[in-house]
Formats: sequence, structure tokens, C-alpha cells
Amino acid sequence: MLESIEHQIDAVEEELRLAMLASDVESLDALISPSLIFTTHFGSSISKQDDLEIHRSGALKFQAIEPSERKVLILNGLGYVSVRMRLSGAFSGSPFQEDVRFSRVWQRSQKNSWQVVAGQATVVQPK
Repeated sequence: MLESIEHQIDAVEEELRLAMLASDVESLDALISPSLIFTTHFGSSISKQDDLEIHRSGALKFQAIEPSERKVLILNGLGYVSVRMRLSGAFSGSPFQEDVRFSRVWQRSQKNSWQVVAGQATVVQPK
């Protein structure tokens, strides 16, 4: 059973990556819980609506989102993911390239689909 949930989490992580890359607000809306609490790599907290608006407005445009070092932990029906991502794109017209580690908590919604309920991003510092 745990392996099955782990595969499901891997699948929704990939759906999320592709939705972020395409700024697919409809898919992001389905994958993000209305109660989302996400702490950005700048230390601010954003809601689901904040996240969707960044994509809807076109302020955030990803060129690449390349995952590595993914770890999944299943705890009492929740999925916890820690994944390192190499990101490139533009924010408000300014280009960026970042190496970021994301932590996300996935929970089943009332419709039995997986949604991100909490997350956090940290910039990986060069050694």
C-alpha cells in the first residue's frame, strides 16, 4: 500500500512540475489545496490565490524545472516530499537561475485527489 501511495505522490509531483512550467492555472488550482500555506525562499508566506495569481498574471515564467534528489515519506496517509530543483525563468521580467529545495505536504482532498496543503522553498547554497 505504501508503495502505491508513493507512486501516486511521484505522479502528482510530476503533474505539479509540468503545470508550473506551463503556468497552467487550471491544473495548479486542482493540485493546490484552498488552505495552502507556502513559505517562499524569501521567507514570506503565500496562499493558494497568491500562487495562482503569480502564474495567471504572467509575472512568473519558468523556462526549466529540473528535479533531482527526490525523497518521499508517507505518514498516516500524508505524503511529504523533499525535492531539489534547478529552476530558470523570469520573474517580473528579471531572469533567474536558482537551485532550490522544495518541501511539500500532500493530502487527499474531499474529492479523493492529492493536493499540496503546505510547502516551503530554500535556496541551495553552493559548497
